Amino acid sequence: MDVRFREVDPFNCWIWLRFADQPGNAEQGYVETAFDSWFFLGKLGAFNAENLQTHEGGVDLGWLAYDTEAAESSLPALMHNMGPMEYQDDWARCWVDLGTSDALALDVLINALRQLDNDVLEITELVIGGLNEDWPIEEEPDSPFSLDS
Repeated sequence: MDVRFREVDPFNCWIWLRFADQPGNAEQGYVETAFDSWFFLGKLGAFNAENLQTHEGGVDLGWLAYDTEAAESSLPALMHNMGPMEYQDDWARCWVDLGTSDALALDVLINALRQLDNDVLEITELVIGGLNEDWPIEEEPDSPFSLDS
C-alpha cells in the first residue's frame, strides 16, 4: 500500500483509498468499521500525543506509575466530525474534521489500513489530504469552513 500526503487541512481533510479491485459489500464493511472505530476513538480524545505515558514508559510496563494529574492537565485532542464513506469504482473517500487530535491519529489509521491491506483486501494507495481531480467534491455540509473561502 502506497501512502501519500497532499496538502492537509486538519479541519477539512479528505482521505482517499484506491483498491486493486472494486470492493464488495463485505470488504466495504471492513473499511467502514475501521474508519468508524478510528473516528470514535478520536472523538473520545484517544489521539493525544501529549499524554503517551505507557509508550514513553519503555518496554517493561510492570509497576508503571501512571500520573493521573499529568493526564488531566494535558490539552484535549478531540476529533470533531466525519462524513460517510463514499465509493466510486476502485476508489473510496471519506471527509474528516480532525479537530485538535494530534498527527498520532493518522499514524493509527495508516497502521490499521496496512493490516487491512495485508489481511482482507488489497489497498494499492492511501492518499491523505488534497483533492482527486477524477472525483470532484462538493462542500462537506458539516464543515465549518467553506471551500470557496
